[in-house]
Formats: sequence, C-alpha cells, structure tokens
Amino acid sequence: MAGFIGFHLARYLNARGDFVIGLDNFNTYYDVTLKKKRAQLLQEEGMELLTADIRDRDLLQLALLRHSITHVVHLAAQAGVRHSLYEPDDYVASNLHGFVSVLEACRKVPSLKLIYASSSSVYGLNRKIPFSVEDKTDSPTNLYGATKKANEAIAHAYHHLYGLFVTGLRYFTVYGPWGRPDMAYFRFTEAIAKGETIQVFNHGKMRRDFTYIDDIVRGTAAAIDLGAPCEIFNLGNHRPIELLYLIEWIEKALGKKARKEFLPLQPGETLETCADIEVSRKILNFFPSVPLEEGMSHFINWYTQNS
Repeated sequence: MAGFIGFHLARYLNARGDFVIGLDNFNTYYDVTLKKKRAQLLQEEGMELLTADIRDRDLLQLALLRHSITHVVHLAAQAGVRHSLYEPDDYVASNLHGFVSVLEACRKVPSLKLIYASSSSVYGLNRKIPFSVEDKTDSPTNLYGATKKANEAIAHAYHHLYGLFVTGLRYFTVYGPWGRPDMAYFRFTEAIAKGETIQVFNHGKMRRDFTYIDDIVRGTAAAIDLGAPCEIFNLGNHRPIELLYLIEWIEKALGKKARKEFLPLQPGETLETCADIEVSRKILNFFPSVPLEEGMSHFINWYTQNS
C-alpha cells in the first residue's frame, strides 16, 4: 500500500468512499524514506496501514475477517530486471511464496474477490506487436517476468480448485508522481537534474508503452468493481515511446542536456512493449487519456518540489 501504484489506488478508493486498509513490509529495494512519506499521507487521510509481510498468512486472514473485506488488491512484488540477475531469491520469496500466501488467505473468505498485478514482462520474446491477452506467454526474458507468468497460472489453478475470483492486470511501464526511483524515467530525470551521466541501453533503440498512473488507477478500480470470476487484462497506453524521445523531452523540461553513456542491450530486456487494450476497452471501459508529455510534466513538477 505504501508502494507506488498502491499509494495512488488507495487514495482514489478512499476519496470515492470505499473502506481501505493496507499492508506493506517497507523493504529496502529502494529508499524507504519515499515509502514512509507515502504512508504518512495515507494515514493523514484516514487510512490504516499495517506493517507486515504478505508471507504472514495468519495475519492476512485475520485482517480479512476482522474487517469483513470484500476485495483484495495484491500489488506487492519484487520488481526490476537488473535486480533479478543478482538476487533471484528475492523474487521467489515475494512473487511466488508471497503470492501463494495471499491466495491461501483469500480462498478461506467466502465471496472475496482478488485483483492482482501481473506485468507486460510476461510477453517476453513475443514478436507480435501490440501484445494481446490472447498471445502466448511461454518465453519470458527475465526472472521477474517468469514469476508473473507463474502468478497467472497459479491464480487460474486456485480459481479452478476453489472458485476464487481472480483478475490479473498486466501493467505496462507505469509512471508518474511518487513513482519508483529505480525506473528509467525517474533515474533519467534525477541524473540530468544533477548533471550526472545516464546509462542508455541498446543505444536508446527501445520503445516502451509508458502509462500514466491516473490511467492505471482508473483501470484497476474498474477491475475491482467488475469482480470477474477469472480474467486477465492489459492496462497500457497503447502508444509506445522511443527511449531517446523520452530523454530529449526530459532535457527540454529541465533545461539541461543529458550526459549519455550508450551501452548494449541489458540482459533480460525487450526491445518494445505495446498493449493491445481492446478487451480492456470493451469490458473495463478503459480509455487511457494522459499523453506522455502531460504525464511527465506532472512528474517533473512533483520531482522538483520534492528533491
């Protein structure tokens, strides 16, 4: 809940009148100070936040029953491609053990609906653009994507075995204020602002389907309200952006030139992501409306005020 997407989603749900309670273990994958600032704001707005690990199954089930929870939005995960090359056990612990722990807690609460975060990373070596939920996802390029693919398969098994309502959301490169410092748009902005060198992989010849946080929140809320028995949706902007264009735009916004170090393609990365959102449009009424330039303006305004 103190994570990037969870923070924004909690504020949105709380503002519309939903009862919201969250959980976070405040791990140190990135600066805990940012997570604590998010948590403080949520608490000031009247929401309760438990400090605990999702692998604590007894605590999860107790919280679900004590508060008569109807929906669980599971966004906790160990993210990042580069980190997975050096700390694979973090992904097994959080994304596999943690995911099963959440499912086990949820299945014991009748009629509860689970909405969980998957990722565009499940598409891996898929060559067809845009990526459709009907495409095969059998060739992940990194451990993070493999664990998210596993999450989808495990969720389906729990639906089949126990009738648990499960909805997976394949998020595409989510960005915006209060975002994750390890993501490229954040790292580029910070480095350019400080006059530091940025690393540009594959010489900038990559395209990403950057999706603004407000659009992601609206799509996620729609999935919550739908409460489907067993579905998977793409939530992306459907407008891939060249990495070098992103860098050029940040340069103009900050009024500073980037010092670039061009490097080969990073192991585990893909050249392009693009979401086919036709199913999401039809079922979730998902129509992302924030272009990159507008979304990055919001982010940079937030960054300059908080750096």
